[in-house]
Amino acid sequence: MNLTVVPAASVCRVPGVCGMHPDHQEALKKNRVVLAKQLLLSELLEHLLEKDVITLEMRELIQAKVGSFSQNVELLNLLPKRGPQAFEAFCVALRETKQSHLEDLLLTTLRGLQHVLPQVWSPRNPGTAGPDFLQLSCDYDQSPPFLVCESCSPHKQLRLSTDTVEHSLDNGDGSPCLQVKPCTPEFYQTHYQLAYRLQSRPRGLALVLSNVHFTGEKDLEFRSGGDVDHSMLVTLFKLLGYSVHVLLDQTAQEMQEKLQDFAQLPAHRATDSCIVALLSHGVEGGIYGVDGKLLQLQEVFRLFDNANCPSLQNKPKMFFVQACRGDETDRGVDQQDGKHHARSPECEESDAGEEVLLKVRLPTRSDMICGYACLRGTAAMRNTKRGSWYIEALTQVFSERAGDTHVADMLVKVNALIKEREGYAPGTEFHRCKEMSEYCSTLCQHLYLFPGHPPT
Repeated sequence: MNLTVVPAASVCRVPGVCGMHPDHQEALKKNRVVLAKQLLLSELLEHLLEKDVITLEMRELIQAKVGSFSQNVELLNLLPKRGPQAFEAFCVALRETKQSHLEDLLLTTLRGLQHVLPQVWSPRNPGTAGPDFLQLSCDYDQSPPFLVCESCSPHKQLRLSTDTVEHSLDNGDGSPCLQVKPCTPEFYQTHYQLAYRLQSRPRGLALVLSNVHFTGEKDLEFRSGGDVDHSMLVTLFKLLGYSVHVLLDQTAQEMQEKLQDFAQLPAHRATDSCIVALLSHGVEGGIYGVDGKLLQLQEVFRLFDNANCPSLQNKPKMFFVQACRGDETDRGVDQQDGKHHARSPECEESDAGEEVLLKVRLPTRSDMICGYACLRGTAAMRNTKRGSWYIEALTQVFSERAGDTHVADMLVKVNALIKEREGYAPGTEFHRCKEMSEYCSTLCQHLYLFPGHPPT
């Protein structure tokens, strides 16, 4: 790095050197709004503290501000006063916290300034100094609330190289501690005979598969906030009476093999239901393993159907998929004056007649219900602090209504919450973006989870 290092004692005696270089200040100023909206401070502050760009008192001052935007503004106010090396250290910290799109923005601006020096430091050409900036760890918590989509395809990644800020709808400190309202004895007595049997203890086996760190050629992004989804679902399913199995960061082949192993567990014979939650990047019809290869959802359903999983025949099987199903961001439409509710068309009924069979037969696939975070062809949204929109709504509804509402109706309530949610990211394609969840079902009875009943 071709920069002259001036001893700290000398800096303070030289007029004009004690502050940041004017070009560096101008680069920060020209990008101030973008930085204020998009900076992720959680780990960045620790890097700046380590590099002596800020002090402990400054960090506390920044963190005392309400909201990520105000915290970012406070940091931007402090940086120009932190000496001639502050800009360089800030750029390094951006790279080390996987915010290189902001670093590139600053350096591009710097190169365009009239008085920029010919040997401006750049992490793309660091010379012999500094670490290997391309070796980054994704294992960190981006705690300020930001909106991202569950990355779908490589070209989508390139076009949306920045995590888009979402202030107004996703502030707060994350999901609250879950509590499930139990079913009353009266409700259980009046409903259990008309619904799927759900009396076993545990109620069933639940599998939560969460892919967060990706290493394949598709360059899929770290799923910041995915750990929140995972932990909330594990807690929810345990409170609902399920024995929970967890799989983290699996390749496509590992997902295939371990889902098959799970489907064949002998314990299914002694339980009344099953849950499978899949959290990853995805496309229509499939989810990505951490190696960037796809596992088709139809293959997942096949593993649990009546032919391949006889232990779960006639038992309800619930699937929840948090993943993109395409590239399109739902832009939404403006509602016209007056609300018009379209009625759903009546379903046609057909009677194929009755046949006398020697043995009762089942369809190959029945007694399943699957909730999807988004519609076919669209992207699912995830907040880096509170987790995905869909899983947050799912845990909220199930914790509040499992005691008196069957699963299909709870998923309708989840849809209603998702319908009302809206992104806030001015200047990006995510501004006022929407998401719409859906579910499909081959359930043949109401599925009540009856938390807490019958009592032991």
